[in-house]
Amino acid sequence: MKSIRKYMNLLGSLFLVTLIFAMSMIPVSASAAALRADIVKCDPNPAEIGQYVTIWVKIENIGNTRAEDVSVKLIPLYPFSLDVGDETQRNIGILSTDRHASLEYHLYVDENARPGTRSIKVQYQDNEGAAWTEETLDIWVGSGSDTFDSKGTIQLEQITTEPEVLMPGDTGTVTFTLKNSATQYSITINGEEYDTNARVRSATLLSIDDIEVNSDPYHDTGILGPGDTVELTYNIKVDDTARDGTKHLEFIVVGSSYTYNYDWNIPLKIDSAGIKVIPTKPMTLENGVATLEFDIVNTHPSTLTSVSIKPRAEGIEFSPMEYFIGSMDHDELFTVEFDAITVSDNISTPADLKLTARYRNGYNQHETVIDDLSLAIVFVESNGGIGLMGIGLILAILAVSGFLIYRRNKNKQ
Repeated sequence: MKSIRKYMNLLGSLFLVTLIFAMSMIPVSASAAALRADIVKCDPNPAEIGQYVTIWVKIENIGNTRAEDVSVKLIPLYPFSLDVGDETQRNIGILSTDRHASLEYHLYVDENARPGTRSIKVQYQDNEGAAWTEETLDIWVGSGSDTFDSKGTIQLEQITTEPEVLMPGDTGTVTFTLKNSATQYSITINGEEYDTNARVRSATLLSIDDIEVNSDPYHDTGILGPGDTVELTYNIKVDDTARDGTKHLEFIVVGSSYTYNYDWNIPLKIDSAGIKVIPTKPMTLENGVATLEFDIVNTHPSTLTSVSIKPRAEGIEFSPMEYFIGSMDHDELFTVEFDAITVSDNISTPADLKLTARYRNGYNQHETVIDDLSLAIVFVESNGGIGLMGIGLILAILAVSGFLIYRRNKNKQ
């Protein structure tokens, strides 16, 4: 009986080892691409019953590896049907990390549809032959009776970017202040009285190639009475390869009715300029010591904070080890000094000097490294002579001695 049990245990162990080996031989996809689908815009919004609506579907690669061959399928559900000529399946091709593609579709809303939130399905794959992933996306369907008769007008009162000017690779925020510009609570048009409330049904900030918007759209933020305001904040990320200049984001606000929708062009500045370091004294250590001086200039268009300068050279000590400046406004100049002294006899000359400038733009840490500087090291030796002071002292002694001898001889006479 024990022999049978041992035999069964042996078979079980062999089966487990075989299973693990077989699983290890199954090819596993190396792709780490991850895709996401969103509807970023509808025109009109809400979609009108019995009319066509144009939607823009964004396919975004949020993974850490580029997708080699992206394909997308749009599957309309009632009450939507795809316009004649629009392709259900489309190929995007390569989609790099943190990049997106926008696909435009035209859908017809059935004339018997009811107002409310309705859905479509989007399927996508990151490579040919890969499994399809499906997402359900919502579209708001309305009718004439679904809109509001309010006549308040929304205006974009203020745009605040933090930091004010972004650098490549920065994260930040853009805050919009929307205001109902009405000054009274009602208005009469053609003998009919209307209230002047303003409604924000949705507010969407769209990404572009160099700037990624990482916040979802706002929905039904509420009703604004005359003079009321609301702040909407979006998180953004600037691509590491973004070029300097003014970029433009699209800010779309859906208001009380079809005639109260807004589409604003939002400028955003990107500038890679930072801290500049300028030597202002000879870069020479005489007999192993020197005082080095540098001008530190903020060349960025806005204020930088936590600015510090740190020198480094093999075999040389600096005091202070790091100079902390703090905040620097645009074009502000600050002069720093470091006492340098050699602590090693085995120093090559000239010695390579590396200066590291650290600073923050908003919450973003940056670093500028200047490594093309060199320190000349010279030794001035004494020539062994008595020097001018010694010569002067000797002459003075001789003069006094001569005077005393002269007086002594005169007295003897």
